[in-house]
Amino acid sequence: MRVRNLRWWIVALICAGTMANYLARNSLGVLAPELKSALHMTTQQYSYVVGAFQLAYTIMQPIAGALVDRFGLRIGFAMFGLAWSAANMLHALAFGWLSLALFRGLLGIFEAAAIPSGIKAVAEWFPARERSVAVGWFNAGTSLGALIAPPVVAAVAIWANWRWAFIVTGAVGVIWAIAWYACYRPPEQHNAITADERAMIAADRPATPAARARPREILRSQRFWVIAVPRFLAEPAWQTFSFWIPLYLATERGMDLKQIALFAWLPFLAADFGGILGGYLSPFLMRRGVALIPSRVAGIALGAVLMIAPGCIGLAASPYTAILLFSIGGFAHQMISGLINTLSADVFAPGEVGTANGFIGQAGWIGGLIFSLLIGQFADTVGYGPLFGVLAVLDLIGAAIFIIFIGKLTAPTPAETNSAKELSA
Repeated sequence: MRVRNLRWWIVALICAGTMANYLARNSLGVLAPELKSALHMTTQQYSYVVGAFQLAYTIMQPIAGALVDRFGLRIGFAMFGLAWSAANMLHALAFGWLSLALFRGLLGIFEAAAIPSGIKAVAEWFPARERSVAVGWFNAGTSLGALIAPPVVAAVAIWANWRWAFIVTGAVGVIWAIAWYACYRPPEQHNAITADERAMIAADRPATPAARARPREILRSQRFWVIAVPRFLAEPAWQTFSFWIPLYLATERGMDLKQIALFAWLPFLAADFGGILGGYLSPFLMRRGVALIPSRVAGIALGAVLMIAPGCIGLAASPYTAILLFSIGGFAHQMISGLINTLSADVFAPGEVGTANGFIGQAGWIGGLIFSLLIGQFADTVGYGPLFGVLAVLDLIGAAIFIIFIGKLTAPTPAETNSAKELSA
């Protein structure tokens, strides 16, 4: 049976995968207040647990992207999905912060494939004019996973205990991995795609066979660094929201687990809107004469300005005002994140985009790791407020870099495409 607009069903499947990924990932943050008590962790030790995930994820992102480029999305993404689900279930066996950090590191190794795989799928299935919209929708899965984590994880923990919360959230990923393997094929091999849609996808890019990625050339290119440095500066905000909001609400605002379940999902709901609307902003500007790359940068700059709001959380008088400012920050960050990820699909060839996005993600996670360790070191002494203020400054610097060096962001040249053909021959 042929399915019209099959590419959007593929986006829905990727979105479901990122939801499963972030549901597992954010379980730790929701359970942080309880885990600190049950496993007798200090705030600094909790930062080490978070850091174990971030370090493993940071190291693994380009490796995971290269593996997906090498073995293909269908097998590669499914195997990583099964592996991260198993690693999340192992959290239930933790008996102290060291064992929790070990399992967290395993989770980071396997979850690192999610974003590079999603970006690669968008590059395979979508013409350039639609990519930011597609990335906005699949990137919404990151926020949806984070959004449903507080009520789902808290409900399971209250109904049973924190160990079962890790088992249940891991099982979701197993179901998704099976569905991905059963349903995904590239457009040239998919039996359900219509001839018109296949022709439309093929017409937008050179007909190149899958090429092995060239890490050295990627890292030497100026366009890589113009994207990677702002990603390094932007990522700390999202990781702070994902891993530290529940602990902040518990320690600074006096909320218990039930209250966290009621309110901690709101920034991630706002993040969904930011990612999706940011994706539509680019084609909106293009229809009004703005070129492809400047339309992406304009959205990133708007998001950076909005990030001033969470930078002011230290001035908030009530927890509800703080949650509102977090929500504006979630909206702003996902606008930035989706458009940065889209740029990697715009400026790198299809055969190398998984590896390129993996390296760009690695740069971001280095920034997130450093910032999480700083929070663990200073939150109990200087408080969270000044640290949130730093996040706003980092995003504004990242936007300035894009504006100054926008001329370095160019699409792959014919020479690079021919080189990719030679590598795959």
